[in-house]
Amino acid sequence: MKASRTHLVLIPSYDTGPLVLRTVRDALAHWNPVWVVVDGSTDGSAALLEELARTEVGLRVFVLPENRGKGAAVLHGLLEARRQGFTHALTMDADGQHPAPLIETFMEASQRQPGSLVLGRPVFDASAPLLRVRGRKVSNWWANLETLWLGIDDSLYGFRVYPIAPLANIMERTVWMRRFDFDVEAAVRLVWRGLSVVNIDAPVKYLGKDEGGVSHFRYVRDNALLAWMHSRLLIGFVVRLPLLAVRKLRVGRR
Repeated sequence: MKASRTHLVLIPSYDTGPLVLRTVRDALAHWNPVWVVVDGSTDGSAALLEELARTEVGLRVFVLPENRGKGAAVLHGLLEARRQGFTHALTMDADGQHPAPLIETFMEASQRQPGSLVLGRPVFDASAPLLRVRGRKVSNWWANLETLWLGIDDSLYGFRVYPIAPLANIMERTVWMRRFDFDVEAAVRLVWRGLSVVNIDAPVKYLGKDEGGVSHFRYVRDNALLAWMHSRLLIGFVVRLPLLAVRKLRVGRR
C-alpha cells in the first residue's frame, strides 16, 4: 500500500498485551503509515511492537518511559507528525474496539473536507456494557450544550480524524486533555475553534476477558475527571456563547 504523506493512523497504547499486535496489523491492512505510541506499558507489548516494526515498513513505534495518559500519548504523536509534515491523524484504540476496515472511509471523508473534524458515531452491539452506553449520553449532552449543538453526535468515541495543526496548538496551550478527558475536550475545543463536524457510523466491539479484552476505565475516577472537565468547559462556553450563537444562526440558514 502506498504511504500517505498527509494522513496517518495514530494508536495510543497502554498495557493492552498481545491484543495491540492484532489491532496494528488490522490497521496496516487498511492504511500506511501507522504509528503507535506506547504509553509507559509494562506488559512487554513495546518489545513486541518494535519487533513487528522491523518487518512492517509502514509501522513506527514510539515508547514513552512512563504512563502519561491517552491524551499525552496522542500529543506526543501529533507533535512528531507535525514536524514531519503530516496534516491529519486518525486515532483509534489499541484494544480492538474500533473498526479498522473503516479507516479508509474516514480518511477519504477527511480528504474531501480537510478543514473538518471527522467523528465516529458508535453503533453498539450486545457486547456493550449498558452502564457505559447510558453513561456516555450524559457527557454527550453536556458536550452539545457547550458547543450549542453544532454537530457533535458522540463526544467520547475515539475513532476519529483530527486536523493536526489546530489540535496540537490547542493542547500545547493547556495542561488538561492529557488523560481520559482528551476525546471530549478535543472535540469541544475544535468546534470552538471553528471546525465543522462530519459524523460517520462506526461499530464498537467490547471484547470479553476470554477474548483478551482489557479496560483501563475506572468508573468513579474517570467520571470525576469528566465532571471537572465539563465544569471548566462550561466557563469557556459562557464566554464564547455570543460567537457560537452567531455560528448556529448561520448554519441554520444554509
